[in-house]
Amino acid sequence: MNTIITRCQWCEGDALYIKYHDNEWGVPVFETQKQFESLSLEIFQAGLSWITILRKRENLRKAFHQFNYRKVALYKENKIEELMRDSGLIRNKLKIEATINNAQCIIELEKNGDSFSDYLWSFVNHKTLQNNYEKLNLVPAQTVLSGVISKALKKHGFKFVGPKIVYSHMQASGLVNDHLKSCFRHKQLKG
Repeated sequence: MNTIITRCQWCEGDALYIKYHDNEWGVPVFETQKQFESLSLEIFQAGLSWITILRKRENLRKAFHQFNYRKVALYKENKIEELMRDSGLIRNKLKIEATINNAQCIIELEKNGDSFSDYLWSFVNHKTLQNNYEKLNLVPAQTVLSGVISKALKKHGFKFVGPKIVYSHMQASGLVNDHLKSCFRHKQLKG
């Protein structure tokens, strides 16, 4: 007897998408390096489809030292030029520079005693915001809170962190549970 699994519709039709949806999207992330990776991938995704990013993710991980922000923060112009020549990446200089800049900003946060992960989680009182959307078209692209976080990050020098990118990051890293109520992951992540 086959059990039918109901998922958020956005992931249907591609095994890589389904795997990401089922195992990663919306799962709370508390490690700064993983938060940095998630935010960086959202930045690279701007203007592109998420499946494009998933297909290039391993190349991006390799190019950015598994998103080790301490190493990425040290990248210089010659490294940017090398990344711009890599056909396995999203070759957008502004996005590459923003990723390096943001790694440097994370280190500055740490100098002030804040981990990037704790800083982000403080905006939701260290607990996932639970939404209960019935339909995909009801899920917002940004919220008042993502606007607040965006402004706060920009104040710390982060780049390419508009409210939409921030909200996508919040969804991906589990600061908010935006799985549809009908999706099997919604209840699992509600805890």
